[in-house]
Amino acid sequence: MTFRARIDGRQIHCAIGADRPLAAPVFCFSLMAAPKVVSGGALIRRVAGYAEVSLPDLLPGQLHEVVLEYANPDYAPRNRAWLPLGAYLRVGRDCLPLPPGAELGVRPGEAPAAPPLAPDRLPLVPQPTDWAPSGGVVEFATVAPVAGLEGVADLALRLGLAPLVGAGGRALAVSESADLPPDGYRLTIADGGLAVAVGGPAGLHYAGITLLTLRETCGGALPCGVITDRPRFGWRGQHLDCARHFFGVEFILRLLDVMALLKLNRFHWHFADDEAFRLEVETQPLLWQRTAFRGEGELVPGVFGGGIRAGGSYSRAAVARILARARALQIEVLPEIEVPAHSHAMIRAVPGLRDPGDNGEEVSVQGYMDNIVNPAMPATWDLLLPLAREVAGLFPLGMLHLGADEAPPGAWDGSPAVAALKAREGLATSEDVQGWMLARLAAALGEDGVRVAAWEEAAKGCQGGIGNGALLFSWTGQGPGVAAARRGHEVVMCPAQNVYFDLAHSGDPDDWGAAWAGFVSLERTVDWDPVPAGAEDIAPRVAGVQACLWGEVIVQDDQAEAMIAPRILGVATKSWEPKGRTGGAALRALAGVYGPLFDRIGWRRHRGA
Repeated sequence: MTFRARIDGRQIHCAIGADRPLAAPVFCFSLMAAPKVVSGGALIRRVAGYAEVSLPDLLPGQLHEVVLEYANPDYAPRNRAWLPLGAYLRVGRDCLPLPPGAELGVRPGEAPAAPPLAPDRLPLVPQPTDWAPSGGVVEFATVAPVAGLEGVADLALRLGLAPLVGAGGRALAVSESADLPPDGYRLTIADGGLAVAVGGPAGLHYAGITLLTLRETCGGALPCGVITDRPRFGWRGQHLDCARHFFGVEFILRLLDVMALLKLNRFHWHFADDEAFRLEVETQPLLWQRTAFRGEGELVPGVFGGGIRAGGSYSRAAVARILARARALQIEVLPEIEVPAHSHAMIRAVPGLRDPGDNGEEVSVQGYMDNIVNPAMPATWDLLLPLAREVAGLFPLGMLHLGADEAPPGAWDGSPAVAALKAREGLATSEDVQGWMLARLAAALGEDGVRVAAWEEAAKGCQGGIGNGALLFSWTGQGPGVAAARRGHEVVMCPAQNVYFDLAHSGDPDDWGAAWAGFVSLERTVDWDPVPAGAEDIAPRVAGVQACLWGEVIVQDDQAEAMIAPRILGVATKSWEPKGRTGGAALRALAGVYGPLFDRIGWRRHRGA
């Protein structure tokens, strides 16, 4: 079997070849969004970006061309990630995999020469709050055993680096200082020895990360001086979408290690969406048992490159492993269950979550026609209340992200049950209904001592939206975050234009990634401020910064690595450093320093843009 795909303007040309006679084959594939067929076949099924196209009989050696376009006229293919993914032919009861139509993922290549690092900067990301050099260097390989550095010592070994702690190493004098926050430290590097004052255990851990990193980037010759350091924000996060693509536990553990190397401290675990619910919960086992896998014969077909069959689920043992690794690295884990929209898989798996009398025609932005649960149905609450409590109870953070983004226009407009709910509760719009639903769920969790989080849309609604002290994530830009903060919400800034790593690095058609919010170069990750100019009044309510990696264009775990690196350096910079410390040119120089370190630990990185 042969398969090649190429972009020609708005069109996608697919050439399919058979190695034997095939009668009435069906071409199955997925695109980033809903497709239409221009020529070469007939569309017989479509679910979001997944499609099935009937073809004429194929003969050996014959190349048959199918021409596709995106159904939305605003969508035009931008790079190789916009070509068909997970393609196969169904012939009778057989499924025949097709090779990738183009090379998958970010292509390896030589990095452009990085500018030199300025002499007043340490080869360290994030840069410290203050650096006072005293001249000279100290040869450094290991420190003598110190209680509290076990997590950093284990990290060094897992990353394949030389041991950080060992008998015969340099002594590190540790003291506590009341003038430092719990995660702050003051590290003195001198001929006479190493000393660190800390505000708490986290401060010692971060001092250890600094020592480990400088040993690697300085070639074992630490510059003498005093580093005084503390983070600007308490929330320094990285999100991972494990619903669109099932990432193995080992990848998640490796990601936590890379986060720790850059002093990030929040892992936002997105394991539920339209495509799957992957956590093995006890309150509703059908939820994950029926949706963990997608593809041929499954409840959810092979959307987003799922192909013939793909997926998996996370057991209690897997959760325990991830939490243990995170705890050792001073990282907290935020779980997300994603309601009321982005719930196609949930609706397919659990009966009663939609109003049978609903004659509405809402369509989600990804093309799903039934992806929002109905808050007027008793089954919705029978599922969500125990589910939310169980999931929140598995994670020590004491916080649960409820989702709440991208409710389709016209949601519930055709539901008689919601019409009755509106009349009873004094609600007028779909936003009012969502706000009422989220506030009820948040209040129930609050009784258990669980704080809720949600995407920016949760602030909408006539009753003030979700309320209940929710932490909101501003993703379409910073404007919604500013507005939410001024209404009293605490917010995490994660504007797609700067920190969405599923977006391509550049506009090069040979690059890889989405483009709906533009392209995110390394420089753009620091070309903004979490507290925008003119909105300084919200500073006390900006909890921090988070990067997001959505899984629509990820087919294999390792493809995510070059989407994340080196851009994760920018997120570490914006979430830790004082305002305005590192701009794009300086970050590019630091990326040049970190390139060999990424290579050393075996983490692929984008080398071009």
